[in-house]
Amino acid sequence: MQESTPIKIDHLGAKNCVTGSCHLMQIPGSRGRAVNILVDCGKAQGKDPELSFDAFSVAPEKIDYLFLTHAHIDHIGRVPDLIEAGFDGEIICTHGTKALLIPMLRDSLSFTQKSKREIKAIEQRIDDLSWGFEYGQVFSLKKGIQFKLGNAGHILGSCFVWFNISLESGKDYYRVLFSGDLGCTDTPILPDPDIPDVCDLLIMESTYGDRNHESRKKRVGVLKSCLTRALADGGIVYIPAFSLGRTQELIYELDRIGMKVPVFIDSPLGLKITKIYAGMDECWDKEATALKARGDHPIDFKGLYAVERFGDHKKLLNMSGPAVIIAGSGMCTGGRIVDHFKQGLKDAKNDVFFVGYQAKGTPGRRIIEKKVPCRAEIHKLSGYSAHADQAMLVKWVKSMPAPPKEIRLVHGDSHARKALAAVLGI
Repeated sequence: MQESTPIKIDHLGAKNCVTGSCHLMQIPGSRGRAVNILVDCGKAQGKDPELSFDAFSVAPEKIDYLFLTHAHIDHIGRVPDLIEAGFDGEIICTHGTKALLIPMLRDSLSFTQKSKREIKAIEQRIDDLSWGFEYGQVFSLKKGIQFKLGNAGHILGSCFVWFNISLESGKDYYRVLFSGDLGCTDTPILPDPDIPDVCDLLIMESTYGDRNHESRKKRVGVLKSCLTRALADGGIVYIPAFSLGRTQELIYELDRIGMKVPVFIDSPLGLKITKIYAGMDECWDKEATALKARGDHPIDFKGLYAVERFGDHKKLLNMSGPAVIIAGSGMCTGGRIVDHFKQGLKDAKNDVFFVGYQAKGTPGRRIIEKKVPCRAEIHKLSGYSAHADQAMLVKWVKSMPAPPKEIRLVHGDSHARKALAAVLGI
């Protein structure tokens, strides 16, 4: 049961599903003027619902601030539409998310009917409105509202957002924490999630609230053995991967394995993001930093090839194995992986490694469910999720100096939310 809160929070997206995150916080103010804060504005994927802006409880032009927890499209994909609908407030995020915001949205907008000129104008508007902030520091908004961004360990720049809200009495405060997407411990390149501050209300993701992942410390060995078996017959291993986060993790771990066959990154966006990761080593963990200091760049190795031009992509479609091809999109809804699958799925020598969540209704989910004709062998490597599992989510909550007064679970399927709620005792 949800408790009565002194502020109004509407879960406009990912309330009962995994994609399309969007949460509206309305904070009462003097003279009837509330401060309206939106946390994320993402695109829904697969069959997940997406609420029209007309159905929002606050019109876009009346939203004062938009906080972005990270740069995945299911958290930022509707930002251009929100601006076109009238939003003119400030966009607040970490420096890492600020660096990734335009490349990610440019790629998303390229699949629309907008012209290059229109896309450039939208990008400029987003750049003008957005501000990058440091982790772990308290900043002030108007009307006695403070916020702090904590490292969420999900992807580069990901954060959870803590709000400290001065109530109308001026004597009391109400603290709200939005988890965003929490990452796993021992994630390559990135530090583990920070310990969260005390809060009255915790709004937390529950993507994998019903399961635990394979040991991440053992997953390099699992990946190596799977690759050895899959490549033994001279076929190609296809890995559909999100350009942001998963591609960089895979590069890191394939380097640790010491690949003897060529590895192709057939993703222009993935290559751009990898360059951003490489240029923001202040966000790396100690292990990645130490590797670079020894002259072993953590996301580059001999035998790793960048496929940027479309002409080179077409040549790659006709290449024989053995080889590994990493391409987007992660759920196979578009991108160059679609071209590879048109031929690659017909060959029994080939293999497909799914290393991320596949939402209901997406081509990736249909392939896993054997609803698509396929002779290639299909593998699911659950240890590669960028989301914390049940044990990690529970540990993160229990790491708080004091338990939250209320927890609301979002960003998860019904079974995942119920399972996590039972373990948390809510």
